[in-house]
Amino acid sequence: MSKAFTRESDAEDDEDGDAALPALPAGARNYMTPAGYRRLRQELMELLDVERPKMVETVSWAAKNGDRSENGDYLYGKKRLREIDRRIRFLTRRLDIAEVADPSAHHGSDQIFFGATVTYANAQGEERTITIKGIDEADSLQGEVSWVSPIARTLLKAREGDELTLQTPAGPQHIEVLAVRYPAPGDNAKA
Repeated sequence: MSKAFTRESDAEDDEDGDAALPALPAGARNYMTPAGYRRLRQELMELLDVERPKMVETVSWAAKNGDRSENGDYLYGKKRLREIDRRIRFLTRRLDIAEVADPSAHHGSDQIFFGATVTYANAQGEERTITIKGIDEADSLQGEVSWVSPIARTLLKAREGDELTLQTPAGPQHIEVLAVRYPAPGDNAKA
């Protein structure tokens, strides 16, 4: 039997390939900032309204060109379509269980909650500033950490001036909270 009449193997692509994406702890809520929620929602709408229809059109065109087993446009299009569908499923699930928490509600507070920007120093006096964000929106290159990360778990509910012990792979590390900031009310509308 020729390859043209065999079913393409989608088994490895049908499973949720979201293993590389951060998982929520069991029973935990999916906290997000308003800006993070808008960004993920915008990505979902872009995939549904623009990318997926464009890819369906490409696959449809490529399917009309004959032998699908050697048709690069068709094979790539089908693969890309599966990737888009997988991302749509992931975003839909995450947005459905999202709990939007506005960090500006704590503006002026010196206690650390979700959405805080915290400056802390280690025992060597090296300072670092991080912002505690949701799992799906944290970007370590921007100094953002997930609220489930070890540093965030250590800092949550602490106050300015508190000395804490952070458990690291190299052993316990002592840190001191130097400053806690929250966005002013209305600043999230801009982000």
